[in-house]
Amino acid sequence: MSRIRIGQVEHISCIPVYHALEEGLLVSDIELVKGQPSQLNNMFFNGELDITPLSSIEYARHTNECIILPNLSISTDGRSENILFFSQLPPTELESKTIAVTTSSATSVVLLRILFEHFYHVDVKMVSAAPELNAMLGATDGALLIGDNAMRAHQQVINAHRDLIVTDLGEAWKEFTRQKMVYAVWVANAALAQTAPYIIEKIANLLYESNLTGWTQREALLDKAQRRSGLPFEVVDHYLDILNQELGEDEQKALLTYFDFAYKSGIIDERVKLNIF
Repeated sequence: MSRIRIGQVEHISCIPVYHALEEGLLVSDIELVKGQPSQLNNMFFNGELDITPLSSIEYARHTNECIILPNLSISTDGRSENILFFSQLPPTELESKTIAVTTSSATSVVLLRILFEHFYHVDVKMVSAAPELNAMLGATDGALLIGDNAMRAHQQVINAHRDLIVTDLGEAWKEFTRQKMVYAVWVANAALAQTAPYIIEKIANLLYESNLTGWTQREALLDKAQRRSGLPFEVVDHYLDILNQELGEDEQKALLTYFDFAYKSGIIDERVKLNIF
């Protein structure tokens, strides 16, 4: 069989999982394919990847096509620092306004829609836009950015003393549900998991070991995160402190709560069960 193709999101959030593999601290015959979340989602469902971190909402939409790997997620307990909504007005005052949402993410766009509908009780119109804050706010009344783009934009807002309201969606979700927020899970192709479960088990263990190894190399993680993102040291240091990559009972409960609200909003057609390898 050819080498297993594994997606790698080009955000700080994934550096701990892949650091040991990138640096040769663990040896394995795999191919890492880098990209943005939405790009990797599409590649996975087009058969171009065997395993990838997948936007949580895309798992809910394709439960028959993939299986969740154990022990790994991208999640936070409260503030995310990198799933941010920028606006001139508070979210509760945006009734009938138009807001721009990044094309880089699926889960965060759905999360924002859920929060507007069920938490803020505000009806807004969402339009997709390239992740550039000034252009987004130049055409609409709010802008959703994720990942390193969101963190860089936030730093620019702080440095320029711009009078913008910055809403952290992880914090808003925590206030709304009292639960963690799971933005992505690692998944494997369901057909491959059925025909070659030993391969999936091997890669699942490899990624988990790589993540554990990565967190023992914190200084190297910080250096890599700072170089790749261009963000100040103290920002990436704080972000690593709040980043959660577990997939325990709390994360699974939170994921099902998110799916429940997506179902109530008509975003997915049926309630979702977690199929974990």
